[in-house]
Amino acid sequence: MLLITGGAGFIGSNFVENWFSRHTEPVLNVDTLTYAGSLHNLIEFESDNRHIFVRADIADPAVIEALLAEHKPRAIVNFAAESHVDRAIDRSEAFIRTNVVGLHALLEAARRYYDGLRGSIRANFRFLQISTDEVFGSLAEGARGFTETSPYRPNNPYSASKAAGDHFVRAWHQTYGLPVIVTHSCNNFGPRQHSEKLIPRMVACALRGEALPVYGDGLQRREWVYVKDNCAAIELVLERGQIGASYAIGGTKEIENLELVQCICSHLDTLAARGKSYAEQITFVTDRLGHDRRYALDDSRIRAELGWRPEAEFPKALGDTVRWYLDHPERHSN
Repeated sequence: MLLITGGAGFIGSNFVENWFSRHTEPVLNVDTLTYAGSLHNLIEFESDNRHIFVRADIADPAVIEALLAEHKPRAIVNFAAESHVDRAIDRSEAFIRTNVVGLHALLEAARRYYDGLRGSIRANFRFLQISTDEVFGSLAEGARGFTETSPYRPNNPYSASKAAGDHFVRAWHQTYGLPVIVTHSCNNFGPRQHSEKLIPRMVACALRGEALPVYGDGLQRREWVYVKDNCAAIELVLERGQIGASYAIGGTKEIENLELVQCICSHLDTLAARGKSYAEQITFVTDRLGHDRRYALDDSRIRAELGWRPEAEFPKALGDTVRWYLDHPERHSN
């Protein structure tokens, strides 16, 4: 059995779906169901006896330790995180609580559980931390993508909290021997993403006839990976990744924010035509505080060691994503 945390969120729920499409091994899914987590993301597994859902907080060590003792998972995959930069800028407390204090409690529970394992069960146990490219800060124009050895230079409260968590994960490996691995992915997109994130927000605002807010000049660059590709990479890292290592998970497209919004509008012009382009609603707004200019990753390591390649072609995957939100208006309307 796997224990995953944050499995009712965007990436976590997609991981559950991908996992059950290829495996019969059960998943113990622990999520506190904050605003960004929803059981609607898991509704197709409601009657699936392979999926055990428990509403609990990773910051509650007694509950986590009891679950570990009862279910005896062979691995923990930690998707649980507060992740929206704008919210972190407004109020950072929840990010510190989940991404630092909660992760610390989870690591301690995992350490005590691991110390009690023996033989092959102990040898095969893994703790996989899902991190982000944002811990590396802003990448200079024309520079090679961040690698696993790039220095941490977080520039906002969210990325600082994730960087702190990553350091705790490393320390629990170096000090206590906990068999950890860390993944750093670029921006994810796909179905089930919360309505506050860029793509579902732009779809919702466009359909309501509202302004499509673009920060600053819109020329900030991001690398994007389709969530299904990221989940496939995480699965490979879990099964064959090197203990103590980290893996950068890149995508197939690096694109400016303004161009991405224009691409979304182009798909909407085709899928939800209305006589004029949705791009007319694009509006430039005051830039975000501490806004990083560029993120990109060099994912040579995971390609060479584990043979991973992103499969989704960006234009088609983006179109499929826009279509999914059109087909599920209840998922981006709030």
